[in-house]
Amino acid sequence: MLVGEALLNRSRALSDRSEDDIARACGYVGPSGRVMRKSFYRALVEAKGYRIPGAAPVSAGSRGRQAEFRTRVHGNGNLLVGQAYTRLLGLEPGQECRIELERESGSIALVPVDGNEPAPPDGTPSAEETSSDV
Repeated sequence: MLVGEALLNRSRALSDRSEDDIARACGYVGPSGRVMRKSFYRALVEAKGYRIPGAAPVSAGSRGRQAEFRTRVHGNGNLLVGQAYTRLLGLEPGQECRIELERESGSIALVPVDGNEPAPPDGTPSAEETSSDV
């Protein structure tokens, strides 16, 4: 998505086209192909030098909801750790993690496992032990 002076220049160059065509040419298209008019208009207003109160800055990297750093135990006892958190930690699909439980504080830690990591220390249940308890 173009922003700033690049957005203004491209919009001027395409001024003989429809608004939707200009927005598409500037990259304001959602994953489904729908034109994101509101984002396009906000970016144009900001490119002209006006600040919109309460508007988040336009960035190509932010989509959807932000991580809340909270989760709930599901009805079946599962605890879900979403993609936002695994991405922040640089974890890849298929990568193994050891689950460490701290009973006093009630905290759970995921520790990435490399190929030659020793067994967990005494008193710390392994992932197999914790899954059989659930």
